[in-house]
Amino acid sequence: MAWEIVVGIETHAQLLTKSKIFSGASTAFGAAPNTQASAVDIALPGVLPVLNRAAVELAIRFGLAVGGPQVISRRSVFARKNYFYPDLPKGYQISQYEIPVVTGGSLKIVLPEGEKTIRLTRAHLEEDAGKSLHEDLQGMSGIDLNRAGTPLLEIVSEPDLRGAKEAVAYARAMHALVRWIGICDGNMQEGSFRCDANVSVRKLGDEKLGTRCEIKNLNSFRFMEHAIEFEARRQIEILEDGGQIVQETRLYDPDKNETRSMRSKEDAQDYRYFPDPDLLPLVIGEADIERIRSTMPELPQARRERLRATHGLPAYDAAVLTGSRAASDYYEELLRHSGADPKVCANWQMGELSAALNRDDLDIEASRISAATLGSILKRIADGTLNGKTAKQVFDIAWKTGAPIDEIIDTQGLKQISDAGAIEKIVDEVLAANQKQVSDYRAGKEKAFNSLVGQVMKRSQGKANPAQVNEILRRKLKG
Repeated sequence: MAWEIVVGIETHAQLLTKSKIFSGASTAFGAAPNTQASAVDIALPGVLPVLNRAAVELAIRFGLAVGGPQVISRRSVFARKNYFYPDLPKGYQISQYEIPVVTGGSLKIVLPEGEKTIRLTRAHLEEDAGKSLHEDLQGMSGIDLNRAGTPLLEIVSEPDLRGAKEAVAYARAMHALVRWIGICDGNMQEGSFRCDANVSVRKLGDEKLGTRCEIKNLNSFRFMEHAIEFEARRQIEILEDGGQIVQETRLYDPDKNETRSMRSKEDAQDYRYFPDPDLLPLVIGEADIERIRSTMPELPQARRERLRATHGLPAYDAAVLTGSRAASDYYEELLRHSGADPKVCANWQMGELSAALNRDDLDIEASRISAATLGSILKRIADGTLNGKTAKQVFDIAWKTGAPIDEIIDTQGLKQISDAGAIEKIVDEVLAANQKQVSDYRAGKEKAFNSLVGQVMKRSQGKANPAQVNEILRRKLKG
């Protein structure tokens, strides 16, 4: 029986404000427990929340990025979401329900088969809860309220995602976007960017959605993929055995690679939402929207299209190079400094540079080779000073030492040999020492030619100009 996996994602993005959404307490990460919890955050009697303007402006930036001014609510309302948990001192969470700050919008994701548009249901402002601590407390639990009141933008997608890989592509695209427009630092280890996945399955061709289960707090893309795949298999096995799916909230255990039940899934009425009487409706004026719109950067989708149109890059290259704003800015700077062919620049950034970053577990912002330095290497290839092999050697030395490119070339003796007489001498030596390959080539075996080229490059320590080697070698072999 063929099944279709249906996924919707709820993303909690911590907004980049210095203070909390309804108080002046700091949002800095890593402080000692309960040292950044104000009277408002811990709900002392008589205190009143005051809305943080910066959080609202960041929400407006998000709305402009996913749909433009038309998706931003000119009037939205804060509500109380009532539930009891030890890390929620008020007994309710201030959120938005019926009228969120952003309604609608969409996000394009890049898949192997092409782009796909994922619809967004809404994005609303809310405060975070505190955190329960269970480790090192000798059988007890502690409560840290430093996170209580931290500003969040909860972004809810429509159930447009089909399977774990699409869900991960969406999460990565959303992660890149909130960092690109400067509203969230995206630090998943610190909890600044968290995703919940609503997973259901249905028979292929069915229009009706199946019963969903929500997997909470997926803090890595790899865990998200594994959790969705496991949960889908679990639901399919239950249905194929004649059972029914119970709507519930589940947690993913990465050590066992399984999801397990946390609690029955609440419906909206269980939270008894009602407008918060301590907060006025949020009214956003046209002037504010226009002012913020004027500060928006070029968005990832627009930059992808520009890279393809202006520089002729393939869709895959453009997608990779706009995977983050930092990567995209690096590429544009590399183009300026090198003057090289755009595809050559893309190949080096996606090849040598990416491999070095991955090997040393670095983000591109922390690259040990700047765009200007890599541009210098590409210039030396263009002017004949380096060939492909020696350029990679220079890159590796520059990565390790930080030395200037021309200094590396001189001290390491890596300048390309372009003197025709010197190359011809090496070719003659190789031909004399490899008569069998010469005979094989003249008998029609093209692989023998590649072997001879390799011997010439080896004898020249990789410094001979490959184009000249090929030309001289073929001329000699015809003679």
